[in-house]
Amino acid sequence: MTMRSLLNQPKTNLIFYKTDEEIELLRDACLLVCKVLTHVGANLKPGMKGSQLDREAEELIRDHGATPAFKGYIGAGSETAFPSTLCISLNEAVVHGIPSDEIAFKDGDIVSVDCGVLLNGYHGDAAYTFAIGDVDEATMELLRVTKTSLYKGIEQAVHGKRIGDIGFAIQNYTERAFGYSVVRELVGHGVGKSLHEDPEVPNYGKRGNGVLMREGLVIAIEPMINLGKKDVMQGKDGWTIVSSDKKPSAHYEHTVAVRKHHADILSDHDPIEAAIAMNSELKTVEAKEEIGVFAA
Repeated sequence: MTMRSLLNQPKTNLIFYKTDEEIELLRDACLLVCKVLTHVGANLKPGMKGSQLDREAEELIRDHGATPAFKGYIGAGSETAFPSTLCISLNEAVVHGIPSDEIAFKDGDIVSVDCGVLLNGYHGDAAYTFAIGDVDEATMELLRVTKTSLYKGIEQAVHGKRIGDIGFAIQNYTERAFGYSVVRELVGHGVGKSLHEDPEVPNYGKRGNGVLMREGLVIAIEPMINLGKKDVMQGKDGWTIVSSDKKPSAHYEHTVAVRKHHADILSDHDPIEAAIAMNSELKTVEAKEEIGVFAA
């Protein structure tokens, strides 16, 4: 995801619209990302460490002829390159968590896993927050609402609407309907030959404002929602972003192509959720309400 104030990401306002052929290449990359997240869903358990998942993810990506997009990434304003294949963010960590070789996952944790790959010259990007064991009900409700808000935003990703329509849908659902907080410093982004392209895609906004979306625009929509306050801070490692009040944060992401009459989701959470259902160590995160069907 693009970080606004924390990394001072430069704004170029240069939008690249994709052909149908390019969108299919982007879909291939996104589906590989979801294959990695499915592996996570099948194997995540208490006692495991993030570094193990990270090594397995890199091996899986390279076995498919792709490159981890996050490993070695240097954001504007950052002093060090990101060292890992996965961003693994635990509990109050919002995003950009570095997989640990010391901290083991435990019962009751929530774990946001974000993955990006470069395959055949195009990027894939997706994320999912996993619930390990006996997660408390307040946190599970945050996960359900955040997951549903992702699809509320995706419903707006159609030709002729504006970026602000996406942010409004997410913010209205999470903040106004449920009293959670949308993180302001972190936003979604365009996806293509570069991992982060224009336009920025905030998870808050006003209807009818922002960039006019046209068919062929490909964007990552990724609500990052805090149980407590919206404020975040950067950890001592220079990457991990945590909620300022140390309350849990949830993160779900799809990469989406804008079409004339519908949003075309290029990533796929279904196999991830099938793996979770088969893993007795994880709790299924149901949508808060029925999610619409998005045609291909």
